[in-house]
Amino acid sequence: MKLSNNKILITGGATGIGLGLTERFFQENNTVIICGRNEAALHAVSEKHPGVIGKVCDISNEKERIDLYNWVAENHPDLNVLVNNAGIQNWMTIQDDDFYEKTNNEINTNIIAPVHLTRLFLNLKSLKTIINVTSGFAFVPFSKVPVYCSTKAFMRSFTLSLRHQLKSANTEVIEIIPPALNTDLGGKGIHDEHPPVGEFIKSIFEQLKEGKIELTFDTTVAITAATNEVIAGYFNKMNP
Repeated sequence: MKLSNNKILITGGATGIGLGLTERFFQENNTVIICGRNEAALHAVSEKHPGVIGKVCDISNEKERIDLYNWVAENHPDLNVLVNNAGIQNWMTIQDDDFYEKTNNEINTNIIAPVHLTRLFLNLKSLKTIINVTSGFAFVPFSKVPVYCSTKAFMRSFTLSLRHQLKSANTEVIEIIPPALNTDLGGKGIHDEHPPVGEFIKSIFEQLKEGKIELTFDTTVAITAATNEVIAGYFNKMNP
């Protein structure tokens, strides 16, 4: 994809990886629209980077997804890039009393929402690029976040099929495959020992400039190219 002069929607663009993408795309001379549930967080990004457009939207809510699409179609019909980034991660076990409730929320946010948004925004004739943020956990599950890993495996599979289906329409489908990073995903302090988002974003944009469509960093470089035997080894190491 070209890295400048786009109009881009980033879900969950006010925090974590989404914020890193927002800031870098904005620096590259793009018009960036971000959405999320936290109005204060959206406002803080727009205050720091005047020109970034914030739109309150809970993507887990079907009506709000439709409203988001209708608002973009009316006010920004030239949007050409959709970044499905927003997601939640629950540390839990199947014995937890609220396991089903959390599972339902995670599947709705991490799977149903991006699939629905993708279908909606393909109605825009201007849309040329879809970027899905998956995870190294799509390849090697971490048992403490069992449903999160499963949702990312779904999105990995969906992205591959989507890329194939949209080939004839000349719509580019890019997958970003991050490792664990120093964000608040799953809870504050859980990922403090992992690489910073800034290093990850720098690498991702270098790969975008090279024209790559599967973007990896740190441990996901090896994981995405691993054999079943190597993946089993990673699983045993991550899940002692």
